[in-house]
Amino acid sequence: MTRTEQGSRTDMLDKLLTVTAALALVVAALSVYIQRAPLSGPLLALLTGITFGPEVLGVLDLPTVVEGHKELHEAARLLLAVSVMAVALRYPFRDVRSRTKPVTVLLLVAMLGMALITTALSAAVLGVGLGAAALLGAALCPTDPVLASSVVTGEPAEKTITARTRQLLSLESGANDGLALPLVLAAVAIAGTLSGTDALLESLWQVLGAVVFGAAAGALGGRVLRKAEEHRSVQSGPLLVYTLLLALLVLGAAGLMRLDGVLAVFVSGLAFNATSSVSERADEDKNDEAVNRFLVLPLFVVLGAMIPWREWGELGWWRGVLLVLGVLLLRRLPVLLALKRPLSLTWHDTLFMGWFGPIGVSALFYLTMEAHRLGADPVVLAAGTLVIAASTVAHGVTTTPGLSLYSRAGEKGREAAR
Repeated sequence: MTRTEQGSRTDMLDKLLTVTAALALVVAALSVYIQRAPLSGPLLALLTGITFGPEVLGVLDLPTVVEGHKELHEAARLLLAVSVMAVALRYPFRDVRSRTKPVTVLLLVAMLGMALITTALSAAVLGVGLGAAALLGAALCPTDPVLASSVVTGEPAEKTITARTRQLLSLESGANDGLALPLVLAAVAIAGTLSGTDALLESLWQVLGAVVFGAAAGALGGRVLRKAEEHRSVQSGPLLVYTLLLALLVLGAAGLMRLDGVLAVFVSGLAFNATSSVSERADEDKNDEAVNRFLVLPLFVVLGAMIPWREWGELGWWRGVLLVLGVLLLRRLPVLLALKRPLSLTWHDTLFMGWFGPIGVSALFYLTMEAHRLGADPVVLAAGTLVIAASTVAHGVTTTPGLSLYSRAGEKGREAAR
């Protein structure tokens, strides 16, 4: 790398830090108003990236997702690790254990249904082959823990949504990020040279290995911290630093072993939750969620600046609109309605969970993984990022009205039961 290129990269990083930090300060200063308005941090970050990106002000002159997918993949991987660790620690482990059955239904049945519906929509609307459609279906099926956190955390959500519904949506979003990998590998096998047997063996190794390694690492980390607290060899302070370091350790080690790193981090968080001390956990959770709320901003600023506008245009506006509407309305809601009874959900909980299954960082992670394995497909990346951007806008704008409607439906239900 020449000195000129190095200086250019440093300047770009400085610009990104300046824009992101300024946005974070605004979000922090106006956090109460933002929670009450039809806005979200990721939505504001996406709009900021678009505004300062190469198509508008040109301050952040970044390559498009098609050209810079490798760097974006690593950024998404790190953010997902932090996010799923926060999800794993969000609720007492006894509550997590009590939700095992409905979460299993969401992971095994709902996620597969969402992948198949999205694959069919992609093939029908975009006119692409089965390989490209399967890549989109697998990448867009998981519910994103980063965007879902904006829906289920914070004072308005905690006062409005039942604890069970918040827990189900959180745990589903945390677990399905890693468990979507077999579907992605199956899609890679359909679209590329990977054989079905190789995809199956790799899935078994990555998923089962991640579960075993994550459980062992999390349990060990929890016991070490508990012993350190008992012997007073660790200074008192927020668990955030400890759990963040644990997440990075598990993510890195899982990567070296070629395991599903995101799933390994989530399992390690659950094991840590089950074995560590829970003293002052309520205050720690508030700290963790506050930090995670700001960690998401840089990635969405970068995504906004890296939108492939030319490739979006080549999709055709009517195809793009149909795909977005089809995925947002048909990918999840019909599946949840069909599973209402097995999940033991009320009608308003079903509709709430059916709509608020956002598509975000996890989809970006898998889209860029597919591009790394098979080479960048402009159509797949354009369609995928278009749906991600649309989901960020749609779910960001509807969170506050959705909470209000949920509250009214709950009140009517309680009145009818009297």
